[in-house]
Amino acid sequence: MSESAERVSDDPAQLCEQARNLAENGEAERAALLFEKVLALGETPCRAQAALGLAVVLDDSGDVERAREADRAAIATGDPEYGPRAAYHLALTHERAGEHGQAAPAWRVVVDFGNAAYLPPAHLALARIADDAGEFDAAREHWEAVIGTGDAEYGPPAAHDLAERLLERGDPARAQRILAAGLRLIDRGTAPYAYARLAVALGISYLDQAIGAFGAALGEEPPDPEVGPLATELLARTLPLRGRAAEAGEVWRRGLADPGTAGQVRARLRRDFGEGEEDGDPADLWWEPVVEQAVSDGTLPALTGEAFGALDHMYALLAVRYADAPAERRPGETHDVLGRAVRVPSGYAWGPLLHESFAERLRLATGTPVPGWPDD
Repeated sequence: MSESAERVSDDPAQLCEQARNLAENGEAERAALLFEKVLALGETPCRAQAALGLAVVLDDSGDVERAREADRAAIATGDPEYGPRAAYHLALTHERAGEHGQAAPAWRVVVDFGNAAYLPPAHLALARIADDAGEFDAAREHWEAVIGTGDAEYGPPAAHDLAERLLERGDPARAQRILAAGLRLIDRGTAPYAYARLAVALGISYLDQAIGAFGAALGEEPPDPEVGPLATELLARTLPLRGRAAEAGEVWRRGLADPGTAGQVRARLRRDFGEGEEDGDPADLWWEPVVEQAVSDGTLPALTGEAFGALDHMYALLAVRYADAPAERRPGETHDVLGRAVRVPSGYAWGPLLHESFAERLRLATGTPVPGWPDD
């Protein structure tokens, strides 16, 4: 009986199984001893398995350096299953420590083994390492390799990363093809967020392609009098969606400066403006050029904030005094409050225009200039 038990205890497969059970039950030290016993037996069919098992146990125990030695022992066996798994584990220990330069060789070993189960994460890791180093061509090859595996977990993020770089490099058409391939790998029902991420990126690629097309339409000098105004509006309204508001303002300015298109461009710029029928010709209203400029510059929200801020300030100055009891009012105070109120807009770019408009209306109504205009 003891002889049979001795033979079982020396069997590498049995020892590995016992070690695995011990590790799963939290007995890491005993497990490590059994894995080491298998390694001491020399070149057995279980050597790679034992080395990887030892690496995992040691890593979990915090002995990273010895774990890496065990990983290298498993890799050296050339085992098609445990070799790439050990290289994968070795790479992760370096990634976890932030040692990306040392992780890269381990990831390349995973790729060299050619085991399909481990190729997607290895290629994705190598792509990101190359990308961080500014090596786009190398990163692209690895991203494309991940997508080519058809892996539903790693393929979509690879497609997103590659498409992002292609958009940055002004290649939206290729980005669209990559994103479409990535979307085909996703089950929308089980991975809605991954699908949404790629779908939004695909939409962005179409925006970039549209920007390029609208810009090309305006490339001719002089621009087509019929197509030019439309292309100007489409380009100017699309650029801010990509965070390029300053360029949009320049597009509007070029369109407004061209005698052949200025009228139609201005009409398109002002398509959302009020008609102003009660006040006559909109061109006579002092605020129309201000609003038009704000629309072309993409600063209309800021202008609106200024206008409401000025109104709020003026109202507060007047309303607070109005709410006071009449007996509390001092002689001349009303005139002082009104003076402070009319000075409120002076600090804004459009303030002088408001003052000039009032002065002109008063002159036309009374025939005299504004008396005692308050100083700022």
